[in-house]
Amino acid sequence: MGLSELKNAGRTPALPISLTLADAAGPADLQLLSLLRVLPGQRYVGAGVWRGRAVLAKLLVGSKAARHFQRELAGVRLLAEQGLTTPLLLADGLQEGAGGWLLFEYLEGAQSLGEAWQAVQALPVLADEQVAVLGEALAAIGQLHAKGLWQEDLHLDNLLRHGGELYLIDGAGICAEQAGKPLSRDKVLENLGVFFAQLPKALEPFTEELLVHYLLSNGEHALPLEALQKQVDRVRAWRLRDWLKKVGRECTLFAVQRGAFMLRAIRREEEAAMLPVLEQADALLDQGHLYKTGGAASVGRVDVAGRTLLIKRYNIKGFAHWLKRFWRPSRAWHSWREGNRLVFLGIATPKPLALLEKRFLWLRRSAYLVTEYLPGPDILERFAPYVASGAAPERELQALDQLFAELIRERISHGDFKGHNLFWHEDRWALIDLDSMCQHSSASSFAPAYARDRARFMRNWAPDSALYRVIDQRLPR
Repeated sequence: MGLSELKNAGRTPALPISLTLADAAGPADLQLLSLLRVLPGQRYVGAGVWRGRAVLAKLLVGSKAARHFQRELAGVRLLAEQGLTTPLLLADGLQEGAGGWLLFEYLEGAQSLGEAWQAVQALPVLADEQVAVLGEALAAIGQLHAKGLWQEDLHLDNLLRHGGELYLIDGAGICAEQAGKPLSRDKVLENLGVFFAQLPKALEPFTEELLVHYLLSNGEHALPLEALQKQVDRVRAWRLRDWLKKVGRECTLFAVQRGAFMLRAIRREEEAAMLPVLEQADALLDQGHLYKTGGAASVGRVDVAGRTLLIKRYNIKGFAHWLKRFWRPSRAWHSWREGNRLVFLGIATPKPLALLEKRFLWLRRSAYLVTEYLPGPDILERFAPYVASGAAPERELQALDQLFAELIRERISHGDFKGHNLFWHEDRWALIDLDSMCQHSSASSFAPAYARDRARFMRNWAPDSALYRVIDQRLPR
């Protein structure tokens, strides 16, 4: 296969792929054995063998290949010229009209800091293991900034641990203000804002403590926390908007098909598992354990290939109901979008896996939402033994405090805060039934919505019960 053919190979080309590439020593075959990242028709990154050596190959194709190649090559050279640790570039080339390629030494057994963070992120906030990962990242960023460089696409997966060293990768995102001279304070704050915006908000009170690791590598500037926080807030808002666009379009994270007769969205890693579920959703509901049937929605627990899922079907009750629903986004779409919003914000909810809207010439009909199944009890069941005494476990009350604090911080109203919509799962309270959820753009619109949520939540218990009084005293008004 030639590079020009690779651009038509799609997202999952058959492996291995043999490509003939030429360098100063002449042509040689690259055997591409696995793919690590694919942007169909533009970029294929994978591991392979070239001239008997294991390599990491970046293959750039399509109409923008030359521009992407030059940007990648320039970034790689900047890192190397400034003496920063980065994988050795073994060979590169650009074929007019076909594409470009860069072959790097393959770091066998390397672990990204993103993988390292996933292994420790469930630990208590600022556990030693978390500090070790973030401190390592911030030290490397400090070294980068001290050389006048920054990484536009700054995230933990662009830092690799290997052989006791930390490698900077992804030259395409490397930019220089004035190579060899420390980065200006404004650029430092801007780039650190990108980094801290990707961390859980629970770490926000410890920004100053974490910054020490950066300042030990680059103490060129004083970094005011208020200015840094403004950058973090700005980047977080942008990342959320970008994420919510992605949940409804074809991209690396989501497989989406839109047309006159269907809208289907699936988390990319779940595509193979969810396609058959959506195809037989009605049959699975008929065979599953139904929690709710008829009316505007049917909800059931189903077992598929040894996995328990929850399917919610949004029904059309009749012609009059269809006239109200066909012209606007379905409630399944709203729940899909808001569920993904909560996942992004780190607020507990069953992970949304797949969505299907049935349409006829773009006019919406019934719709389906598939999510993970939460086996835990709802809050009514969990707190039932404590209604008279009010002696609910402190851990669970603190988790409730945390949930409400998160909702207030993000200005999110649920819209139907009955006890059956709050489940205890993995030491957190998880929200379900997101049909009416809303993230408000202003405090003035959020305040009355929060008041309604709080009032509905408190109606789960009798006002004269001890548990009511305990919860009422704890929840912010």
